[in-house]
Amino acid sequence: MANPFSKGWNYLKASLDQKIDENADPKVQIHQAAEAAKKQHQEITQHAAAIIGNKRQLEMKLDRLLKERDTLQDQAKQAIGMADSAAAEGHSARSAEYTNTAEVFASQLVAVEQQIEELKASHHQAAQAAEQAQQKQRESEARLKEQMAQINQMQAQVDQAKMQEASNEAMGALSSASSDSVPTLDAVRDKIERRYADALGAQELAEGSMTSRMDEIAAAGRDMKAAVRLEQIRAELGGGEETAALESGEAEER
Repeated sequence: MANPFSKGWNYLKASLDQKIDENADPKVQIHQAAEAAKKQHQEITQHAAAIIGNKRQLEMKLDRLLKERDTLQDQAKQAIGMADSAAAEGHSARSAEYTNTAEVFASQLVAVEQQIEELKASHHQAAQAAEQAQQKQRESEARLKEQMAQINQMQAQVDQAKMQEASNEAMGALSSASSDSVPTLDAVRDKIERRYADALGAQELAEGSMTSRMDEIAAAGRDMKAAVRLEQIRAELGGGEETAALESGEAEER
């Protein structure tokens, strides 16, 4: 049965890792990915260099053994020749010594030739391993170039995203400032129309007051004229009554 504490701890680590990934700076993550790709390519290159170095070392050793073989062959031939010469001159003891020396050279030559054959087999395997290592190193280099191109593209995208975010923030701040402190066009229009309407209303009131005063003056003038006319009418009426009374008295006297 799984340990509940261990299970909970693993869940907590996974959750924390997810939160870290979500809040991490993309440029930092891109840098980390680039460094990881470079490190991997460096390790492959170093491994390939070690394999190629082993091949080169075997080649140097093989070259040294080949030279040693040639030397031993020459020495063995020389010893045999000297043994044959001594035998021809009747120096059997010296001939035997040269023959023994030639046998030593021959024994050493056999050992060297055996080492050469073994070394050739090792060198053949090392050459195949070096070729494979070089191929892997070339593939790693091509992959690294492709990854670096993608990383450069992602860095450019991150820079563009940051510029767009900054532009959006600036536009948002400008819009907020406009909404808070700068009136909209409709508000300005309403304000202008309101002031114009108020001015028209005031003018209308002023004109209305002037008309009323003019009407009052005109009415007062008419009232005065009417009073004068009324007095005239009364005067005329009064004059007619006096004339009638005078005429009536004269008739009585007659």
